[in-house]
Amino acid sequence: MTEEKSRRHRGPGARRFGPPVSPYRCTGRLATNSGRPAWLSAHRACGPAWVCDECGRDWPCPTLRSVPTGAARRAELLPEFSRITRHAIRDLRGRIDGPDPVAIVRRFLWFLPLTDQEARAVALRLR
Repeated sequence: MTEEKSRRHRGPGARRFGPPVSPYRCTGRLATNSGRPAWLSAHRACGPAWVCDECGRDWPCPTLRSVPTGAARRAELLPEFSRITRHAIRDLRGRIDGPDPVAIVRRFLWFLPLTDQEARAVALRLR
């Protein structure tokens, strides 16, 4: 099917399938709300600084972290935040006064109860 036909079949209001759009705002990501509350959609960030666009605090900021993270929500967050954590480790590692990779993993995967040893293993895997 050609792209023109494909667009015509989808239509302007057609629902796209796939994971919800993340608060990660780097090039190539959609910046749509995707069902998130309006107060939360502005809390996005991108490397290399990883600072929240809305409140200027280290991202994921306290507002984003305050979203309830039950088991279903963790399963939804894990793939996207694992990808984001990989980018953050590359951006933040080795900076003067920057966090070590274990601290970066704990910061970006805050919704997982990781021990230091587990966080270190994740950091090594994502570098």
